[in-house]
Amino acid sequence: MADNILIVDDEAEIADLIAVYLKNEAYTVYKFYTAKEALRCVETTALDLAILDVMLPDMSGFALCQKIREAHTYPVIMLTAKDAEMDKITGLTLGADDYITKPFRPLELVARVKSQLRRYKKYNPSQALTAEHILRCSDLTVDPKKHECRLGDTPVPLTPTEFSILQILLENKGTVVSGEELFHRIWKDEYYTKANNTITVHIRRLREKLNDTLENPKYIRTIWGVGYRIDEN
Repeated sequence: MADNILIVDDEAEIADLIAVYLKNEAYTVYKFYTAKEALRCVETTALDLAILDVMLPDMSGFALCQKIREAHTYPVIMLTAKDAEMDKITGLTLGADDYITKPFRPLELVARVKSQLRRYKKYNPSQALTAEHILRCSDLTVDPKKHECRLGDTPVPLTPTEFSILQILLENKGTVVSGEELFHRIWKDEYYTKANNTITVHIRRLREKLNDTLENPKYIRTIWGVGYRIDEN
């Protein structure tokens, strides 16, 4: 079954171009030029990924991303009109998984889409679950096969990127994982610089969702100048 992808961009030429490239990859595309139309689709259609322009005529892409995150955890890629660091931080803080700056190469966007969908769908729910499949730290449990995270009995909704970061840290309990390593393991074809704060923003959101703090961490510890670590306990 083809993956369902939402495209929202008020620039018809861009939306149409993205749709052509994604349809060529056998994706099912739902294309809209306003947030209001897109929200109706979000409410009635089982989507697998959303591509949202930041500048929309009736609602910002950031606000639309927030609306989606109220009920859904599928990947969201933001399209930003300029290489503005604040736009990127805002999008990631509100739950976006990735961003791409206009003008962009359509094939690069397609590659980002494939990468996000691989992470979102890489678990195999048909396999039988055993205890060793579950990653644990205190009352925090992560089930990669079901793509579920829980604090005690309470489900914690994570975006695919947040889930990937937490899974990597739990798989390496007791070992420091650098921001650069996290970045390359998640965005395999991306160029990393120390000025890139993408991982920092996602870690901050993870801590908020886990009721964790930088100052008194229960789960994710920052090892300054090195990276992040979840201790054995």
